[in-house]
Amino acid sequence: MKSILLIGLGRFGKQIAVKLSELNQEVMAVDKNEERVESVMAYATSTQIGDSTNYEFMRSLGIGNFDVCIVTIASDFQGSLETTSLLKELGAKQVISRAATDVQAKFLLRNGADEIVYPEKQLANWTAIRYSSEHIFDYIELDKDYAIFEIEVPASWVGKTIGEINIRKKYNINIMALKKDEKMELTISSETKLEEDHTLLVLGNSRDIQKCFRI
Repeated sequence: MKSILLIGLGRFGKQIAVKLSELNQEVMAVDKNEERVESVMAYATSTQIGDSTNYEFMRSLGIGNFDVCIVTIASDFQGSLETTSLLKELGAKQVISRAATDVQAKFLLRNGADEIVYPEKQLANWTAIRYSSEHIFDYIELDKDYAIFEIEVPASWVGKTIGEINIRKKYNINIMALKKDEKMELTISSETKLEEDHTLLVLGNSRDIQKCFRI
């Protein structure tokens, strides 16, 4: 179990709190808006109402005791920047900050953020890729070049083994798993035969995957 400080309880922050609760993590949720704090009380281990740009308030939280600090402030970038900087100044071990643009990300990284999340950009990319083809069922971007796709088995591959299609040698793409009836099959080999109702979880360079599956 990790101890997590979550600052900013808008829609994105609240969803993080809900998920962390499901994962049985220890969460302190903070916002200066009382209604937002009340809305996450059922999901947080503890809550605080206060201004995350105020040095004394932040110091009172015991920042160094948290494993991870997540800043999800969306409407006030100056406040997000000051909060991120204060967290690092007060001994935060790891700071994850939300950004809407690359420019914001650069400022946050220079002022204490260890990592950046782009909820709007990441969701927009996922939506565009997921729904631009009938053959894609899911998509996870790992970095600007590599991704994991859940994709339909091409008709010409049905009945063949993974060894026969030789996707790794031809396209430098790895088949990580097969999925059927919502069940994941991770134990696969070159002898595993592909069926029509399988979907593939493939890992590789996004351009190679797009070329291989003609996306």
